[in-house]
Amino acid sequence: MKTSNVLVLILALLYINASTEWPTHTVCKDDNLEIYYKSCDPNQDFAFSIDHCSDVPSHTFNVRAAILLRHNIKELYVKLNMIINGKTVLTYSETLCEPGHSKLIFCGKKKGEHLYYEGPVTLGIKEIPQGDYDISAELTNEDHATVACAYLTVKNYLEY
Repeated sequence: MKTSNVLVLILALLYINASTEWPTHTVCKDDNLEIYYKSCDPNQDFAFSIDHCSDVPSHTFNVRAAILLRHNIKELYVKLNMIINGKTVLTYSETLCEPGHSKLIFCGKKKGEHLYYEGPVTLGIKEIPQGDYDISAELTNEDHATVACAYLTVKNYLEY
């Protein structure tokens, strides 16, 4: 009996170590809206939540996000891609942190520090068109190391 327990434990550990993907997390799901995310960094997952799914169509909603930094942020760059209903509609990149010019409060944070944001987010658009959205976002630092990476899926069934 003990040998079979040890064998099951070893197989479970091998399976966990063989997995290079993080699970898909459900942010919210209701009749009109579904939001999911998944870390695309094989070494690190992160936390993200929205207070109320029903607030998202109002275009200002409260979020919480947290991550433990594995790399310093002296410089920070973002790359975004958005696919709507199977068509690429946006490819965007921007510098968020650089010496003497920082757009975010966590610029300059060091490896091992926690990043935590809790507060409102405003989309800046009047309506979210009905459809399926696939968004990829990657944040890299000055050494081209991945600070955070995510795939976000939004399914909006709400008709305006």
